[in-house]
Amino acid sequence: MKWEGNRESDNVEDRRDGGGGGGGGFSFGGGSIGIGTIAIALIGSYFLGVSPMTIINAISGGGAVPVQQSQAPAQRPPPSDRQAKFVSTVLADTEDVWTTLFKAQNAQYIKPKLVLFTGATATACGTGSTASGPFYCPGDQKVYIDLAFYRLMQERFHVSSEFAQAYVIAHEVGHHVQHLLGIDEQVAAARQRGSERQANAMSVKLELQADCFAGVWAFHANQARSILEQGDVDGALAAATAIGDDTLQRQSQGQVVPDSFTHGTSAQRVRWFSKGLESGQLKQCDTFGGQAL
Repeated sequence: MKWEGNRESDNVEDRRDGGGGGGGGFSFGGGSIGIGTIAIALIGSYFLGVSPMTIINAISGGGAVPVQQSQAPAQRPPPSDRQAKFVSTVLADTEDVWTTLFKAQNAQYIKPKLVLFTGATATACGTGSTASGPFYCPGDQKVYIDLAFYRLMQERFHVSSEFAQAYVIAHEVGHHVQHLLGIDEQVAAARQRGSERQANAMSVKLELQADCFAGVWAFHANQARSILEQGDVDGALAAATAIGDDTLQRQSQGQVVPDSFTHGTSAQRVRWFSKGLESGQLKQCDTFGGQAL
């Protein structure tokens, strides 16, 4: 992936030097979620790349009230940190693409923050941890990532391409786009009205749309700045394949339970990312339109 020398975003917070904020719990309107549920959420989110709060909400059917925690002032990553420079550049690229696309629709793109942390950090969605994997919190409009996740991608999923790493960020920014468009709120309301099975199905559609939005970003970024090199797309598709619900369930429990899917199968994740990448059109990302996923 060609990225060096491109613009870096100013919207990166580096909390890796002890400014993350620590423990605490999650309280839900009149009650609390037990440690067992939190453990399930952390294990699931570790391999699915979504906030534990999303999984807890799916399990409980409730809305989380985050525990207030102190937070040290944010700082910029050091210029010598190549990996931080990479994510800053990818974030800047998503900013440029989505600002242009929103402007074409006479709308304003509000840029999200990207937070680098190690171990744990306070968020408006509760305490984020390394076990969460990268996730987006709509409460503060920030993407959170422990860069150790990229090592996990290489060691567990055997995916090491930089474009695959960029896809991870672009997917989470895709959730931010959904938030700006009000899609996530509509999905949350629909999930509250439905059964657990229906809630999981809505989550799948939300995640597949974020995959498609990541593909839309890649299409326009490549057109504008020729970022793609040979093998890059294959690397991103390998990442999408590795984190499909069916693949992860087969690896972890030896069987597949479709009704419990929250992100989509490997084939679905590849298909929707490819749709965005090949078309560059938001209208191609309507996972809620009733067509087969």
